Amino acid sequence: MQKVLVSRCLLGHRVRYDGGAHGPFDLLARWLAQGRVVPLCPEVAGGLPTPRAPAEIPGGQGMAVLERVKPVVTVDGEDVSQAFLLGADAAVKLVRHHDIRLAVLKARSPSCGYRENYDGSFSGRKVAGEGVTAAALKRMGVLVFSEEELDAAAVCLAGLEAGG
Repeated sequence: MQKVLVSRCLLGHRVRYDGGAHGPFDLLARWLAQGRVVPLCPEVAGGLPTPRAPAEIPGGQGMAVLERVKPVVTVDGEDVSQAFLLGADAAVKLVRHHDIRLAVLKARSPSCGYRENYDGSFSGRKVAGEGVTAAALKRMGVLVFSEEELDAAAVCLAGLEAGG
């Protein structure tokens, strides 16, 4: 059975920066009941508390953080890059341990977003980009989806299990 890495906030865990959660999502609840979900909040795994100050990547590019070119900074100007890198490393280790090929991550998160992200100005402006963990997973070849693409993730998972 294929395992799926899932952002803990999408499972209703109160780990978002503001202490909130998302969901429930019926598909994720089914996958959880089947035992295929491997939950992770990269930011908490990296040592950040809940709640915590909002953080963004200037330019919105998680790969630039992985390459140590850009930082992740809080709205207060604190560099929290190391925690985000530790969280991405935790995700990579889980992917390797469970042979995970698919992830469902929180859209527009500085850790988990993968199609678009906030631009680092804390103005709500979005840019094409990804979070630090999403970039690390994509670099490994993991197929990344957001909670906005659960139908596509389900189709992809069925294809992986069928040997595709």
